[in-house]
Amino acid sequence: MKAEEARKIADNALTELNDALSRGKSDQLVKYLGMLARFHRYSFGNVLLILSQKSDATHVAGFHTWKQLGRIVKKGEKGIVILAPMVIRPKADGITEETGEGEKRILRFRAVHVFDVSQTDGHELPSPAQVSGDPAEHLVSLRALVAEKGIALDYDDLPAGADGVSRGGRISIRPGLEPANEFSVTVHELAHELLHCRDERPESKTVRETEAEAVAFVVCRAIGLDTGTAASDYIQLYDGKPETLAASLERIQRTAGEVLGGLEVAINCESEPK
Repeated sequence: MKAEEARKIADNALTELNDALSRGKSDQLVKYLGMLARFHRYSFGNVLLILSQKSDATHVAGFHTWKQLGRIVKKGEKGIVILAPMVIRPKADGITEETGEGEKRILRFRAVHVFDVSQTDGHELPSPAQVSGDPAEHLVSLRALVAEKGIALDYDDLPAGADGVSRGGRISIRPGLEPANEFSVTVHELAHELLHCRDERPESKTVRETEAEAVAFVVCRAIGLDTGTAASDYIQLYDGKPETLAASLERIQRTAGEVLGGLEVAINCESEPK
């Protein structure tokens, strides 16, 4: 693929992505964010307690919260124990309830039980849009390109909510992803490797995630995958806006062109007789 062709593909795709960001959050993203708001943000200590009892936990909530979300805890499931704060207000001698003077507050903790989504049945939880379609031979070519760049690629269990991680010279992908999603995630992490493991790494996570996902969007569109609102939803999860995208256009175009050019070289090499 010539540089001019790659740039034209990138320009058209990024114009479309900018329009999607300008329209704001998709209905699917609004539902997903609404669902996330129902989940409590646990302290670091409680996160460790949860993971020590159920290492594969993803979405954790109490019995009644699950019921409000249209799901019920399966019969026989054992709850995950966490610590919930409670305030005791003993009264000093001679102080009446009416005056409220002399109150002392004592913080105590009690054990409560929560359950992971895997321990429940019911309505499907909303989720962000994902890339779909068939990347065909492009997925094999992408793996070859990653290796050509001197980057290790492995398939490993990752922290909850992560499908891929860029580790600086190594990319880890969650095993079992659908091919289209695996392709998109791998390009996203490759973009991190190419853009954000060098001196020019932006300090803002919003910028870094916008750049990586925009590159993935361009490459996915170029090979014919159905991207839907997946890229704009992801970018907005990190508070990315049209202005964020505009400020990084040159970096995104350059990196997307590098990946597209590398994919074509890898495909041509595979087609040569051995």
